Parts: sequence; C-alpha cells; structure tokens
Amino acid sequence: LAFAVVLVAARRAPDRSLTQGADACWFQDKPTDLSKIASPPDSASIAMGDGVVKVCYGSPRVKGRPIMGKLVPYGAPWRMGANEATAIHVPFRARIAGVDVEPGWYSIYAIPNEKQWQIVVNSDAQRWGIPIDAKVRAKDVGTGRAAAEHTAKPVENLTISLKATSPTLATMTIEWSDTR
Repeated sequence: LAFAVVLVAARRAPDRSLTQGADACWFQDKPTDLSKIASPPDSASIAMGDGVVKVCYGSPRVKGRPIMGKLVPYGAPWRMGANEATAIHVPFRARIAGVDVEPGWYSIYAIPNEKQWQIVVNSDAQRWGIPIDAKVRAKDVGTGRAAAEHTAKPVENLTISLKATSPTLATMTIEWSDTR
C-alpha cells in the first residue's frame, strides 16, 4: 500500500505568478517563534525542468494519539496536515495524482480509507484547512487515487517529501503515525 502523489511535467512553461512565488508558502499568521506552534509549518521542494515544485503544510505530531481511522476519520476529507490547507506550487503544466493542472498554486486534501485514499486537487490554495465543505469542494479541480501502506516504524511528525524518479517525474510521499 504505497501512498504517493505523482507529478508529471507536461510542458516547461514557467509560472510567472506575482501573487505567490514558488519560494513562498502562504500562512494565515506570521508567527515569530515557530517553537511555540503545536503543528509548525514545513515544506518540501524539488527542482524539475526549469522550475521548482514546492509543497507547504502544517506538521502535526502524534503525541500518543491514535491517528488514522480515529483523529483522521476514514471516509471524510482531511487537509493532509494542520492549520492552513496543504498547498502545492507547480511552475509548469503538470499532473498531480492523475489530475491535469496549469502552472500555479493548488491546495490538496485527501479522503482516506484504510487501503486507498482519494487525493483531491483544489484551486483555492490560500485558505484555512478546515472545514472542507461544499464551498471548498466547489473549487475542486479533480480527484486521483493512491494506495496507503503501513510504515515499518512509527512517524511522530507528519512529513511530506518529494523525490525525483526521472527528469520529469517526482513522487510525493506523506508519512504520519503508522501510515505512508
């Protein structure tokens, strides 16, 4: 059960967005001391083609709690992190979890189940992560699927990583608690 989101560079037309560049993650509050935040902001990025793909997210901690199927209920939308919506920037046309997108920022969320998750790409990247209601879902671009698997060791901090598998293909891996 692998939980991965695949990004495929379809064309190398760079995003010239002036509202939020690939180097910047949007956070509602600008805390001065990140050590005081229970779920601090984090990000992962990877160079692909002529640009950089970047994902921004809040990184919650397990803290002894049951996570998948409990804190994160199966069958319900989940922001794949904490605080603001998890967001991804692609500087070129791409495919995120099988969903074709134009250059720019998108939020991504999941509808997890024990063995397979729906990965939803949404056009509203600058929003609080919850609720994921009808107003948010009206901006969904598309939905893909990814298999989930158990990790060999527990992962305390939610972690998102990007790994190149070819010059035009990267895999996004999300790990938390006992799930990847």
